[in-house]
Amino acid sequence: MENSADHIVRLAACRDQPGASLGTDAAGYEALIERLRASDAMAGAPALGDVAADFALPDPKGRLQRLTDLLAEGPAVLSFNRGSWCPFCAEEVRAWSENRDALIAAGGRLIIVTPETGGRLAGLAQIAGQGVTVLCDPDLGVALRYGLAFPVGLSVLQQYRRDGFDLAQAYGCATGLLPTPATFVLDGARQVHFAFVEPDFRQRAAPAAVLSALYGLTRRS
Repeated sequence: MENSADHIVRLAACRDQPGASLGTDAAGYEALIERLRASDAMAGAPALGDVAADFALPDPKGRLQRLTDLLAEGPAVLSFNRGSWCPFCAEEVRAWSENRDALIAAGGRLIIVTPETGGRLAGLAQIAGQGVTVLCDPDLGVALRYGLAFPVGLSVLQQYRRDGFDLAQAYGCATGLLPTPATFVLDGARQVHFAFVEPDFRQRAAPAAVLSALYGLTRRS
């Protein structure tokens, strides 16, 4: 994966926001992250040169959107997101909102896939803003197919509940799974030209690195 230091933005500022530690204490999440790394849990995620699997998912208005059809309009940044309840995810979406003009200039668009449903999905779409396609991944079926979903474990789920957060309600299912935040740049044939997959949810692909890959792709087209 393209997880060099130049490609990472650490959303440390989010740690001071309300709910930043939602779900577990620091030690609990560090243990989870280390478990994911030790087991190489994301080894099956799409890598550079791979052809990403096609899928069709509903948008906030219930309209089914197929990835192949979206890419027919040009290359795209495909972002897997835990949802608006996660301050790190919300901040990442805001960062893309701030880079909307640069994304358009690079000839791309943003597609966000999240397990959030109902009003939460609409809320994430509102944060993302105009021109962004936000899709609901029910039961994390696409995240599983992309090798990005993992069981959070009983201790984390219990901490969620103690913090007053119901993951099953947010996702509309009780699978106990979370998606690993990930970012890909795809061309019209769904080939991967940039891949960032990081078990530590506090680290995200830097928009500048993603845009650089997108510019490189559109210049070759």
